[in-house]
Amino acid sequence: MSLEQTVNDDIKKAMLARDEAGLRSLRAIKAAILLAKTAEGAKDALSAEDEIKLVQKLVKQRKDSLEIFEKQNRADLAKKEKEEIEVMEKYLPAQLSAEDLKPIIRKIIEQTGASGPSDMGKVMGVATKELAGKAEGKAISAVVKELLAQ
Repeated sequence: MSLEQTVNDDIKKAMLARDEAGLRSLRAIKAAILLAKTAEGAKDALSAEDEIKLVQKLVKQRKDSLEIFEKQNRADLAKKEKEEIEVMEKYLPAQLSAEDLKPIIRKIIEQTGASGPSDMGKVMGVATKELAGKAEGKAISAVVKELLAQ
């Protein structure tokens, strides 16, 4: 079942359960899917990879907003963003932890022949492609910096 069908079914369930946060989040996902499908040059259906990227983008936007709201002491808005992040993350594959990333990134460093922090760009290019959907860019970057600094 595609993400769009799953989201549509979950919207119905959220409406029946009167789940405001879930409904708000699911409607945001549905709107993003519709925008992606109707964008210029877009295909009729999104691939599973595109669906994951789309949801990751939505989660990242909310995390950025959450950070801003917390800095501005806007607990009411921050709470809404947290709720939406929780709902949206259910539609993403499980994310790798920093400890799980280290052996994978060590192999990539060996493959690329990177020797220090100046080679971060080489490693990041390969790592982001290989770990797409499995880990967030910030997490990958942090582990790469740590390993190249050693």
